[in-house]
Amino acid sequence: MSAKGWLRVPLNDVVMSVEYGISQPLISEPAGLPVLRMNNLQDGRPEVSDLRYCPGRVPERLYLRRGDVLFNRTNSIDLVGKSALWMDELPAASFASYLVRLNPDKERVLPEYLVEWLQYPVTRQRVRAIATVAVQQVNVNPMRLRQLEIDFPECLSEQRRIVEALAAIAEEERAIETSIAKSRLIRGEIMRKALTGRDADWVEVSDVAVVSSGSTPSRSRKDYWSNGTVPWVRTAEINFSVINETGECVTRKAVADTGLRTYPPGTVLLAMYGEGVTRGRTGLLGVEAAVNQATAAIVCDPLRLNSQYLYYWLENSYDEIRKIGQGSNQTNLNGALVGSISLPLPAVEEQQDLIAPIQAFDRKLAADAEELAKLRMFKQGLTDDLLSGKVRMPAMA
Repeated sequence: MSAKGWLRVPLNDVVMSVEYGISQPLISEPAGLPVLRMNNLQDGRPEVSDLRYCPGRVPERLYLRRGDVLFNRTNSIDLVGKSALWMDELPAASFASYLVRLNPDKERVLPEYLVEWLQYPVTRQRVRAIATVAVQQVNVNPMRLRQLEIDFPECLSEQRRIVEALAAIAEEERAIETSIAKSRLIRGEIMRKALTGRDADWVEVSDVAVVSSGSTPSRSRKDYWSNGTVPWVRTAEINFSVINETGECVTRKAVADTGLRTYPPGTVLLAMYGEGVTRGRTGLLGVEAAVNQATAAIVCDPLRLNSQYLYYWLENSYDEIRKIGQGSNQTNLNGALVGSISLPLPAVEEQQDLIAPIQAFDRKLAADAEELAKLRMFKQGLTDDLLSGKVRMPAMA
């Protein structure tokens, strides 16, 4: 049952046409007509910095027109349903065949509203439910898409107010994201300047810290995992940040029975192996925790080595650390190799002075991330209220 003043109809009733894009071979050289692909649909907007081009002739009917809504019909389950509104971001462009173009009846539904509705998490779930599963991807048949029911205010001006309210939140979200990106760039420069070219004696990690690793208690023992209270760190959770929470916890019985060691807050962690870019990443424990066998836990001598200084040094040396290793294609590190990593060792007091500016940026980044998380939670609630008709937008004076 739709809210008062709202309609619920099949998408087909408010979309005049649904068209496939072009299927011609594309090239990366900027020769021919730009063609949008799935990766060009970002948060409801076209991203035109990474394009492919069609060097052949494209029928004029497949040129994008202002107000076209693009929908990604084929990809992984998480990416199917991505949408964007074309607003003449380029003088001319087309779209690939695994996208479809929706041409809304603008006298009934605004293109901007349609894009918001397509991106609405509830709609995305409904789209996934009608998707056909194939090998490693899913596909949404445009005919089935047209049967989805859309809720919308019959009044176009109310649609416009909803769109503007959500756009204002999105703009604030992008401003915080931009601030975070700039802060990370500045932080990186400060880190490089602070931690390179130091006139100090060099030592190996094992000279000033104890390096060890953890293990994985038996998964068959429910009493080792059920209702666990001891955080247990997997390498996938190590990502250049302070770790205060983990996806899994083990029980105190698992610690007692297996000899699994727990490490205090301030312990530096380094991923010794893992898929993709995981190996070589570092983290810092914010709580007492145990770690798995693929993680090096480094407990520093506090009289000689500031643990956060080591943490930042390892982060700054990530690319170099990934070049060392043993095993097939040197894909793994071990405790001895981690212990052999060299670093300059100024006095502990100077170490703190060097990292103080980096810590200041980390505090700012943490505050920005918290603000962004709160904004996104608010946006999620507002989106649910506005696109379901639970909350009516007030008329403009």
